[in-house]
Amino acid sequence: MYTGIVQELGRIERVDRSAEGARLTVAAELAHELREGDSVAVSGVCLTAVSVNDGHFQAQAMQETLSRSSLADAAAGTAVNLELPLRPADRLGGHIVQGHVDGLGTVIATREDGFARKIEIEAAAALLRYVVEKGSVAVDGVSLTVAGLGERSFTVSLIPETLGRTTL
Repeated sequence: MYTGIVQELGRIERVDRSAEGARLTVAAELAHELREGDSVAVSGVCLTAVSVNDGHFQAQAMQETLSRSSLADAAAGTAVNLELPLRPADRLGGHIVQGHVDGLGTVIATREDGFARKIEIEAAAALLRYVVEKGSVAVDGVSLTVAGLGERSFTVSLIPETLGRTTL
């Protein structure tokens, strides 16, 4: 379980693709807290660290994961939102996020709203049926509140802190 509060912006250093999926090498300071077999949320996707060394970890993303997440477009140099899983004694600062990605959305509009930025995201009807105005949604692993809901899209509003600490 995760909170959707991004702990670090990591950077993908390498992506090795094959017919089976992809192996991602991620540079991150939080790698020193990982051991092989540990879970880590990479842009909202719960992955398993299969290799950990000095400031880097590697994780595998199977085809199912790639088909449902933004990791399908991962390339060397891509920034990713990272979060370690909750420990039982941790404070829950965001929302409960599982790291099981349901699908992809497309940003169709952005606009400034005072110091905030509103982002409208189009999503399939099969996903939108679970989205509730003023409820929570995770976008690339970032816990957000749904500010508006349309027939084909939902809107979130991002504060400067979120904009500065995440890939959003």
